[in-house]
Amino acid sequence: MDGATPSWRLDSVRVFKDAGLTALIAFGLLLPLVGFQTVTDVRNVLILQTRFPLLLALTAAVGIGRLAYSLSISPWLERRATRPVAAAPPTRFDWWAIAGRWFIPFAIGFVVVYPMIILAMNGRSGAVTWIDNFGIQILIYVMLGWGLNIVVGLAGLLDLGYVAFYAVGAYSYALLAKTFGFSFWILLPLAGCLSSFWGLLLGFPVLRLRGDYLAIVTLAFGEIIRMVLINWVALTNGYAGISGIPRPTFFGVPFNADDDGFAATFGLEFFPIYRTVFLYYLILALALLTAFVTVRLRRLPVGRAWEALREDEIACRSLGINTTNTKLTAFAIGAMFAGFAGSFFAARQGFISPESFTFLESATILAIVVLGGMGSQIGVAIAAIAMIGGTEILRKLDFLKDIFGPDFDPTQYRMLLFGLGMVVMMIWRPRGLITRRTPSVFLKERKSIAPDLVKEGLVKEGSG
Repeated sequence: MDGATPSWRLDSVRVFKDAGLTALIAFGLLLPLVGFQTVTDVRNVLILQTRFPLLLALTAAVGIGRLAYSLSISPWLERRATRPVAAAPPTRFDWWAIAGRWFIPFAIGFVVVYPMIILAMNGRSGAVTWIDNFGIQILIYVMLGWGLNIVVGLAGLLDLGYVAFYAVGAYSYALLAKTFGFSFWILLPLAGCLSSFWGLLLGFPVLRLRGDYLAIVTLAFGEIIRMVLINWVALTNGYAGISGIPRPTFFGVPFNADDDGFAATFGLEFFPIYRTVFLYYLILALALLTAFVTVRLRRLPVGRAWEALREDEIACRSLGINTTNTKLTAFAIGAMFAGFAGSFFAARQGFISPESFTFLESATILAIVVLGGMGSQIGVAIAAIAMIGGTEILRKLDFLKDIFGPDFDPTQYRMLLFGLGMVVMMIWRPRGLITRRTPSVFLKERKSIAPDLVKEGLVKEGSG
């Protein structure tokens, strides 16, 4: 072996070469996207500008990240893959079950007192942004994620057009409230019923479809709904949208400065924060209702039929389960919760347009479900907090403008960060944040299935 190159030197050369090649590819991909920018001057003429410092910074970050992955993460993954699964001692405490038992009450208690904490820290004038953007906005996507989790996580039906039901609920509330003057409390269940009806209409044509074909059809359904909203101008007002949507009241008491308003009725000084806090607790109640109904349905025969359908449709048919009704109930119930969220969105905004219901919204909701762990309520909530709250945090990173220039907008790179996060998740935890599975039916004692015994939602052969 005299004169032979040491193996560690060969590995180092390979690692640095791979990192350099990755950085070069990133430079080529980001050059037209980040390196060049067109702006309009005072004469309304497009001018090409360069952003090479930002381009080089992103390229260096990609190269360093690839180098760190090759030196530390990749060897660790290889060692973990070859490591045998050791049998757990029978007397070991299930720390996951203990943490889960205390985490849920703590989380519910925190979200209940969250407005009080924000009001105590920021006052009435400074609390509106934190309660609205970080509270209400996140809870809307938590509710949407839990609704889609029924279709994707429990029933295993890949739905890329979930935003269509969200739009149906929003436009149902807006049109009926402006045309007939119905109150929010009447239109909230009605919007859910209408969205559920459209869920049934989508379910019938896709009963025999699975996998990629189902995803394509649901994607087309979402785009069809959006095009109808754009082109049926006589009903939806097209791109101009619908404005002046009536806002919800506190059981008939409006949140305004009049003598019959909320503040005057209860002898308080008028502040806009009252409506924001009311909307926060309203969407919190709707989200908790979604979680409660989902958990209860999962323990019923229809919920166990959803999980059986997710695991193996052929075996599901052989057991005599009506797969037609199983799929339709999943689509209908998931669409109903999207309709609830859509009606609340329209009432909160006071204005809706087709631009609020694009495919990007469906992709965001689906990413929340996948990243959180399909079938996991807690995981979906954590993923929604990370993704939606992360976007709001990006809006507050004004110090980055001092580094990359006054025209730098961090929110423009949120999808890039989402993509990076999904790549990291696929490598680190491919089944999502929460990978443990708790069977809905158990014998004598409820035991959750550890992630090392789960393969895409199935228990490995010989493990049980």
